[in-house]
Amino acid sequence: MTPTKTESRSEWLAARQELLAKEKALTRMRDELSATRRTLPWLRVTEPYVFDGPQGKETLAQLFAGRSQLLVYHFMFAPEWETGCKSCSFWADSFNGASEHLSQRDVSFVVISRAELPKLQAFRQRLGWSFKWVSSHGSEFNFDFQVSFRAEAVARGEAVYNYGPLPHSTSDMPGFSVFSKDERGDIFHTYGTYGRGIESINTAYQLLDLVPKGRDEGGLPHPMSWVRLRDQYGHGA
Repeated sequence: MTPTKTESRSEWLAARQELLAKEKALTRMRDELSATRRTLPWLRVTEPYVFDGPQGKETLAQLFAGRSQLLVYHFMFAPEWETGCKSCSFWADSFNGASEHLSQRDVSFVVISRAELPKLQAFRQRLGWSFKWVSSHGSEFNFDFQVSFRAEAVARGEAVYNYGPLPHSTSDMPGFSVFSKDERGDIFHTYGTYGRGIESINTAYQLLDLVPKGRDEGGLPHPMSWVRLRDQYGHGA
């Protein structure tokens, strides 16, 4: 795209104000959408899921850590993989420090993957992350929340992701799941988002959207083919 260039501040300001009106309309629409999201019905969770964490075995209820809301990021890391997904790592680089702020608003944050805990801990240490990460290895959790898929279901075309047919032949996909716990201690699934629905949580993408070239992914084999683990970009990056 060839940019329009001007030395006239009045011309620049007029164009910027026209865009600002659209940005404000989008902000209002986003606020309305968020309000609608909060009116979704809650689905009771009855399965007694158990996870492996740094402090030992923890149930889903214990992951709330005394709060009434729980936000889960489903990080792609299958048991047979040696490293976590580079795209999920791109998202996870935005998570450090968030949990301390979320906890002030009655929200606990945790990342969950199927790989066994030692692999998660080693990868977490390698990339310098501080957020809580637990393993669902041996649990149906990932499959029940449609972020992991058995080979036979994929082969039969029965795997479901983002509330529709799984678009790729893969064992794991990313997403966010939200849970709430009521006064009696009952747990409910209140929201889930997958695919491009998770983009707004990626700080780097939001920053790239502000610059003239944007994400600059148009000529790539696929949009995220440029992404690497943070420690693989090289010293010149």
